[in-house]
Order: sequence, then C-alpha cells, then structure tokens
Amino acid sequence: MSSICRTKPVEGLRLLNRVLTISTPYIHRSHRSIATLAFEEIRCSPEKPYNFTAFILHGLLGSGRNWRSFSRSLASSLSADGVNWRMVLVDLRNHGKSSEIEGFVPPHDMENAAKDVANLVHSQGWDWPDVVIGHSMGGKVALQYAESCSRGVYGQLARLPKQLWVLDSVPGKVNPEDSNREVEKVMQTLQSLPSSIPSRKWLVDHMLKLGFSKALSEWLGSNLEKSGDSMTWTFNIEAAVEMFDSYREKDYWSLLEHPPEGTEIAIVRAEKSDRWDPETVQKLESIASNGTGESEGKMSHHLLPNSGHWVHVENPKGLLEIITPKLVSLV
Repeated sequence: MSSICRTKPVEGLRLLNRVLTISTPYIHRSHRSIATLAFEEIRCSPEKPYNFTAFILHGLLGSGRNWRSFSRSLASSLSADGVNWRMVLVDLRNHGKSSEIEGFVPPHDMENAAKDVANLVHSQGWDWPDVVIGHSMGGKVALQYAESCSRGVYGQLARLPKQLWVLDSVPGKVNPEDSNREVEKVMQTLQSLPSSIPSRKWLVDHMLKLGFSKALSEWLGSNLEKSGDSMTWTFNIEAAVEMFDSYREKDYWSLLEHPPEGTEIAIVRAEKSDRWDPETVQKLESIASNGTGESEGKMSHHLLPNSGHWVHVENPKGLLEIITPKLVSLV
C-alpha cells in the first residue's frame, strides 16, 4: 500500500526523503509556490538512502501521475542487493500540478521545459539524475535537457545523465502531413470547449460523438479535476499548444549522431505506433548500426512489440524488459 507524504519546507525535504519509514513503495508529492516544477517521488525502501535517481517526463497533456504504476514496477524490479532507486515523476510546465504554479517564463518551448527540469534539481539541492526517461513530448524535453547540459547551459557543475531514454518520440521535426493529425484535432477540439466541463462523462460522450476513440476520450477525462460544481483541466491548454508547436519543430538528429561522452541515448519505438514513417525508421536504424565516435557517447534503438504509442499502458511488461537490464548495468 502506498503512503503519501505531505510537502515540507525545502531545507528539510532532502532529510525527509531519506529517513521516512513507510511501506513500499511510497510516493512523495511536492506542490511548490514558486516557479519550479511539481513532482512526486517513488521509492521501494524510503528508510534507506537512495543510490540512483531516474526522472520520468510525461507527454503532451499528461502528468507525472500517468506514470505511477510503471514507475512502481520499475523501482521494484531494480531493488536488489541493497540498491535503492528513486523515481522522480515530474509535472512539466503547464501540466498537472505545475499548471497551478505561476512564474514560468515564456516562451513555452522545449528549451524552457528542459531548463525547468534543471532548475528543479538546483532548487531541491539534489544530485543530478543518473537517468532521464521521457515519453512522446517528454522525450524531446529529455533530448533538449541533454543537449543543453552538454553545452554548459545549466552550469559547470551540471552532470549529464548516464542514460537518456526516449519513448516513442520522433527525434526530428514532425510533419503533420505524415500522420492522421489526431493530435492537432484533439488540441483544436479542446480549445473550442468551455473552460469548465460539466463532468467527465459529459466530456467522454462529447469526444465520442466527434469521432475520437473511447480510450483517448477516457484518458482525456482523467485529466479533469473537480472545481466547485464543474471540472477543469489539469493543464493549461493555450500554453500546451505552444509546447506542442515547439515539439514538432525541434530536431535532435545531430544529438543522436554525436551523443555526449558518457551518455547513452536509447530510443524505444513502439511496433504499432503511427508516429514513425519508413524514412525515419531507416535513419534511426542506420545511426544505431553505424555507431558513434570514440570520444562520444552511445546511441541504441529498441523495438517494443505489441504496443502503440501509449507504451506504459499497452505493454508495460515489455517496456520493463527493455529498460530494466540497462539500468541494472549502471550499478
């Protein structure tokens, strides 16, 4: 049974993380009043110091809580021989609990979203994460984080992650003509809705009438929260549109071709995902097979079978089987 710890002052937070004795795994939630990101922590042995840290970055219109179940499983699978992993589930700017925090400097793009992650490390006084895992838009935030970190944008003491996982996120520019434009349709639909939604059922029924799938409609409904007699979104839709535009425009192929020394960039492509065209897949496989320079990091490509874009929901076991051995190798 998970337990929830209430927010404590910043100066006591790190000590709190290390001494609490709560049954496994536990979640720590942070809701801050300044412009640093909200987050949750999951660890299997909170009474013991953690040895390694992985940041989890969600996708567009999502939040860290979407990754709770998978993160619990990942933390459990890695906990052996006294090793204690900490999973930090981040709410990116304009999403989840971070959407309630004022002061995030525009523009709302990949550069600033990644810088927010670095600011979170600074504000909490943490060591830099050993691993960063990003899904969909969060995958590009992760790539931007590594690129900026390698250029010294976050300061001389900033340390690159040993592993960077990009889950079903195309590393180059995204041409809307190469997809069924479902994301664009969703964004346009959400912008046309009233700011207050009568109920989750109303939203799901409305989206179904517009031709969206039941799974997508119910997932969107999960991003509503009670506000008086109605419900509101757990994200800032207008700012999220800006982030989506930046996500489509950014290109990180050069980072994959020349990863920073000491970092492995692992791309996971979902077998049934509609995000990938043949040319992109061929380019990805070519980079992975050709390797990188001696003074550079590594790049690897992994295929997740029997899964569409929602990798942590459609095949969490397969995703664990890909990620866990690689993270174990860091110990």
